[in-house]
Amino acid sequence: MQSRLRAFQLLMLVALAALFLAGCGKQAPAEPDVPPPKPGPIEQVPEVAAPVEEVKGPPELPPLFADIERRTFQYFWDTTNEVNGLTPDRFPSRPFSSVAAVGYALTAYPIGIERGWVSRTQAVDRTLTTLKFFSSVKMGPQATGTAGHQGFFYHFIDMQDGHRFEPWVELSSVDTGLLMMGVLFAQSYYDRDDPREVEIRELADKLYRNVRWPFLQQRKPLISMGWYPESGFIEHDWTGYDEAMLVYILALGSPTHPVGPEAWEVWTRTYDKLWGVFRGQEYLSFAPHFGHQYTHVWVDFRGIRDDYMQRRGIDYFENSRRATYAQRQYAIDNPMGWKDYGENVWGLTASDGPQRTDQDFNGEQREFRHYSARGAGLDVAFDDGTIAPTAAVASIAFAPEIVIPATEEMHRRYGDYLYSSYGFLDSFNPSFTYEGVPLKTGRIVPGKGWVASDYIAIDQGPILAMIANYRNDFVWNVMKKNPYIRAGLERAGFTGGWLAGEDEPKDSGPPDAEAAMARSMGIAESRAANQTSDRDGRTPAPAPSRASDPVPAE
Repeated sequence: MQSRLRAFQLLMLVALAALFLAGCGKQAPAEPDVPPPKPGPIEQVPEVAAPVEEVKGPPELPPLFADIERRTFQYFWDTTNEVNGLTPDRFPSRPFSSVAAVGYALTAYPIGIERGWVSRTQAVDRTLTTLKFFSSVKMGPQATGTAGHQGFFYHFIDMQDGHRFEPWVELSSVDTGLLMMGVLFAQSYYDRDDPREVEIRELADKLYRNVRWPFLQQRKPLISMGWYPESGFIEHDWTGYDEAMLVYILALGSPTHPVGPEAWEVWTRTYDKLWGVFRGQEYLSFAPHFGHQYTHVWVDFRGIRDDYMQRRGIDYFENSRRATYAQRQYAIDNPMGWKDYGENVWGLTASDGPQRTDQDFNGEQREFRHYSARGAGLDVAFDDGTIAPTAAVASIAFAPEIVIPATEEMHRRYGDYLYSSYGFLDSFNPSFTYEGVPLKTGRIVPGKGWVASDYIAIDQGPILAMIANYRNDFVWNVMKKNPYIRAGLERAGFTGGWLAGEDEPKDSGPPDAEAAMARSMGIAESRAANQTSDRDGRTPAPAPSRASDPVPAE
């Protein structure tokens, strides 16, 4: 009996050992495809986090992305007017420049330096030409013959003389903001003692300081979308959530003509009606995807939060990530039944389209548009089957696991007619196959549908910059050095993350930002403090304090 018991025990021990060894040698199951994040706020990040393992860099991109980057960069390098630095709003139709396009071009040139596509000398020459032109072009309240007024610039300007293109063109707060983001990016990137780089920093400082943000505060504390010489201020103000984040950050950070912190607080009050669950994601919605991209081109929102996002438990970067997943899920669900929509064919934003027309699609009347904001979200949304590659590609920093396959799929399926000299053409619509309809732009590809014929600069720019941010945080890291951006963010109430990681005074309002910029420019602080002269050398009058105050002369 004892021997049997011992034998049984021995057998049990052998079996347990075998199971243990088998378990040790067993391979872990393969990682499943990355699922979309679950709805709802993420947990608050503690102020003092426990040590974590070293974070590895992002996965290497497929070769296609290097080709996209190079071609997209060449858009800005090849099409810009070498004499004055003005970049066309679109190409090849190229009727006028947009100041926003120039902002993206100024951001593109240092990317070209870092990637070895142009020399630093070439980029300095182009940047200096651009900033000199904008610093010397005529400004004033006249309806013609000027490029802008009160430091703001007209949305569209002539490619040769830089003057307002046509009477329908507005003095634009957001397009001036996009220009200024590029201007400040150049100011922080060109940091050498070379006299030409010093001049770039000084000209950039002058242009930014000249913008009188309170001029457009006609219904304080919000900022108006713009102004017309013929009819006055646009009645609509910037209310969140949208691309105007950058307008308020720039206006708050100004050392000469800032708006008060209450502007951000009032702007974010309108957020709640845009917060909710859409296509399985809980986030702050804005239907066209450019609203989730533009400010993020220059500002790294990872880990920094204002009061609103503190309450929601996420940051704006996570918000854009969720918005990207929601865009993709909308295409998978495809509630309107458009052709080709799916997990790797998606992306709605402002883009070209075939024509403003109503046509029968699958037995019902559908509205199609030419250039228009398209999008999917909780608020005003429009979808006519037109997909813009920039909506997906420029979201690579937010959700590479879904953007990379989408980019490759669109290139594979449509590249023969959608991908050309400067990368992806602006947009395409597989559902629009109506041969007899006169097109506003683009062409019908037999059996494939409509495809755009232009590249549009404000869609090209985010593609190039966000791939650079995905690779190594390049644009973000340069912009973190700019004290005006830091001041704007801190006055808006942002805390944490990289804002807390610098040995900078916490009271970083305009005076401190001014002193920091003086140090970074290598010039005396007293000179920077006094460098508030207008373009003709006169000291500008204070910004209007009330809507009825007279506008200072230019």
